[in-house]
Amino acid sequence: MSVVRVRQHVNPLSDKFKDPVNPPDWSEIFADPTLPLHLDIGCARGRFLQKFAPIEPGWNFLGIEIRQPLVDAANDWRDEQALRNLHFIFCNINNSLEPLLQSFPKGGLQRVSIQFPDPWFKRRHQKRRVVQPELVQQLADGLPSGGVVFLQSDVLEVEEEMCDRFSENPNFQRQAQDWLAENPLPVPTEREIATQNKGEPVYRAIYHRQLTTSK
Repeated sequence: MSVVRVRQHVNPLSDKFKDPVNPPDWSEIFADPTLPLHLDIGCARGRFLQKFAPIEPGWNFLGIEIRQPLVDAANDWRDEQALRNLHFIFCNINNSLEPLLQSFPKGGLQRVSIQFPDPWFKRRHQKRRVVQPELVQQLADGLPSGGVVFLQSDVLEVEEEMCDRFSENPNFQRQAQDWLAENPLPVPTEREIATQNKGEPVYRAIYHRQLTTSK
């Protein structure tokens, strides 16, 4: 796989990324679009999903990334491996999640991961962080009861903020109040491996979509 060099930080609020994505026809993308779907938001080079998809053929996997060269390279790799349960899309998830959710087969989205998102440390830049209240509500609308959201970061402030925003939404319930000691998924990300190799902590949490009852 060739090395693709791109800018590490991309401002999602710039005009370049203001247009929402036009979702594809999933029947042309996935061999079986009715399989449960795992959505990885901010997939970077896609290595996490590239390792995950072959070991769970009973799931479809979709990676979202705002840096198009990474998406193009990841889909080229997918084609070389002839994986029909994996796809990558270039878009700004903060304005594209809703049309994507509307395009998925009903009840298809079952699991979401947001892993090591850009921390945007400067206060004036924190509005660029991916987990905003609007995104949390859209995930609540798109996930069925029992759907899972997995969050992890090596920046405590970022992980706490993500958890606060999911905890503030009554549709989600945190699985445990303590940080998870182990990754519940079978594949670690590159950033996770690098962080743990340095002996530094990774903060993890799982949220479940709650059953809503009409009044």
